Amino acid sequence: MLVDAGDQGLAKDHPEQVTAPPLKPHPEAPVARHLEWKTERKAQSSQRIPVEHAIAEAKWWRVLQRFTGRRELLPETINAVAGLVSDRVITW
Repeated sequence: MLVDAGDQGLAKDHPEQVTAPPLKPHPEAPVARHLEWKTERKAQSSQRIPVEHAIAEAKWWRVLQRFTGRRELLPETINAVAGLVSDRVITW
């Protein structure tokens, strides 16, 4: 699973399952290391973009923005909304 920089701890706890972006090098590190870090970060971020967009699209749905139901029902609600989103057809 690819995560953003906010989940570094999760990546440390589960190194085989979770991948976070590389840590920023020390300011005194060589310029080559800074360039390498930038490239690695961009590559990891590019892989996450489709998933981040899918999550954002699901959050547009009012039912998920204001979900006040039982926590046990949330996965079923998300699956229902995802089914509706995936079945949409754009006609021009």
